[in-house]
Amino acid sequence: KIIILILLFLSWGINQIFNDYLGIEEDRVNAPCRPMVTGELNPKYALTLSIILNIATFFIIILFLEPLALIPFILGTALNIAYEYAKGYGIIGNIVFGLMITMGPLFGFIASGPVKIEFFSTEWAAVMFLVLVMNSILTFYTYFKDHEGDKCAGKNTLVVKYGTEKARKIALILGFIPTLLAVIIYFSGFIATSLNNQFIFLFIITAILQIWNGFIYYKNPVGEITYHALEVNFRAYCCGFAMIMALYQPELALMLYLVTYVFIGFLFSFHKNVKG
Repeated sequence: KIIILILLFLSWGINQIFNDYLGIEEDRVNAPCRPMVTGELNPKYALTLSIILNIATFFIIILFLEPLALIPFILGTALNIAYEYAKGYGIIGNIVFGLMITMGPLFGFIASGPVKIEFFSTEWAAVMFLVLVMNSILTFYTYFKDHEGDKCAGKNTLVVKYGTEKARKIALILGFIPTLLAVIIYFSGFIATSLNNQFIFLFIITAILQIWNGFIYYKNPVGEITYHALEVNFRAYCCGFAMIMALYQPELALMLYLVTYVFIGFLFSFHKNVKG
């Protein structure tokens, strides 16, 4: 379990290195203070380390975990590379990003196997769909800070396509979507698992976080606060994944929720320049 959690934690950073490397030209406009753009982080060294860690993960899966987990592992890597090109095609970029990050919980689920075929049920599909939607919404908010550079680079993201005035209204609406979707999925009978107190508590907190996140971007579609809001954005949706887990492992989910909330703040405090 510790190995799986370490791999899941490192995978975000590894994928982000590939993403930053492929998007370095637009980052020269979007985020000129980023370490890879300024040269503070050597692109070739970072990419080499990420490739080595990816290869190591490949062998760890084969030797110690469920080999079937290679499927989401390989798909996640491929989708990350595809995302750099897909983000230029409106909502397709959001869907590709959503699918890419959804490979994370899918990897954890399969890697902790062995997985029996009956696990792949309607309930499982409904939960994965909710995760996909939350991931797709998460990346929409990140486009606000990048819209000028994306426009220059010809990346037709939803914020570029509609402009910040229309996009800020979409941001406010999207803040309510995960909560409404979760309610619809549950009361439509797709999820048969009974609710528990931990899930209900985390559901309420997550709903507040996500709605508040949408409100922040509605009020501040551009400017310094748009960068600071990324911390709220990541907390709102990453904690949302732990909330879903509370349906099945309440105590573990509560711990992961708290750890996620605290450590996202910890990671964002590493670099003093928010535009970095």
